[in-house]
Amino acid sequence: MRTEQLEYIAAVTRLGSLRRAAEELRLSQPALSETVRNLERELGVDLLERKRSGATMSAEGQELLPRIIDVLDAVDRLRSAAGEQHRISRMVRVGTVNAATVPLLIPVVREFRAAHPLTQVEVVAAQQTEIHRALSEGGFDLGLVNHLDGDDVPAGFESTELLSGRPVVCVRPDSPLASLTAVTVDDLLAQPVIAMRSGYVMHRYVHRLLQGRGPSFSYSTDGAEMGKLMVAEGLGATVLPDFSVIGDPLERQGTITYRPITGDTTRVLLMLQRRRAESVPRAAQDLYEVFVRRARELGGSPP
Repeated sequence: MRTEQLEYIAAVTRLGSLRRAAEELRLSQPALSETVRNLERELGVDLLERKRSGATMSAEGQELLPRIIDVLDAVDRLRSAAGEQHRISRMVRVGTVNAATVPLLIPVVREFRAAHPLTQVEVVAAQQTEIHRALSEGGFDLGLVNHLDGDDVPAGFESTELLSGRPVVCVRPDSPLASLTAVTVDDLLAQPVIAMRSGYVMHRYVHRLLQGRGPSFSYSTDGAEMGKLMVAEGLGATVLPDFSVIGDPLERQGTITYRPITGDTTRVLLMLQRRRAESVPRAAQDLYEVFVRRARELGGSPP
């Protein structure tokens, strides 16, 4: 068994595809596939389930993945202790539903990179179900997801509440809604609404808020960032957690603003999640701690 075999299987798991892993590792796909199969034969288990859509970790592979990561981390520590200056950098992958991107995510990545200049950080926008699946399979180290207060937390994950906020209506400053101190459901229904697609927590919240009533015209989009851009371009109003709007560059520039929703007491929680494991890669743990610290600076919940 060679260290690079473990690094290859970790790359295939993280990227979800032999092809993408081969591209990142700069290997031919047949060579990578043969290396993984040699490791499977040596261990006597099928680590991957190979499908047309890509390769995912098998149940046996998921059980062994924490130990594979332990070995790779131990090798990293050995290289570091030996004073190796050009050791292979590790990557930390974060799945996010695009909440609190600027006031939370960007400063966190900046601080982490200053302390870990050799570690790559990959931020992937995805829906909550996709983030949970990737966390379970080892494709993501951390996930940022929204929860409505009272939602069940999936089993098998450690969840830390980072921020708590209220749903608000995000509008342009020249919108008729911006002249109001608070927006009613009737006010919102009179405007074009930019809704999140099904699968996002805010889609579920708006559906519940409107109680089956439809706006004058509606769009749907993926994620808060595109929703805010569409608001800034005058296409309508959208409903987001306040922590996703406050401090955003568009809000600081005066291109978008927000108003509370009349009579609504719903709380939206931004949660940092990771898979429960006996050991966590050092870089992923450090990034986790930076998220918690930055959230506290923003007025979020203590860890």
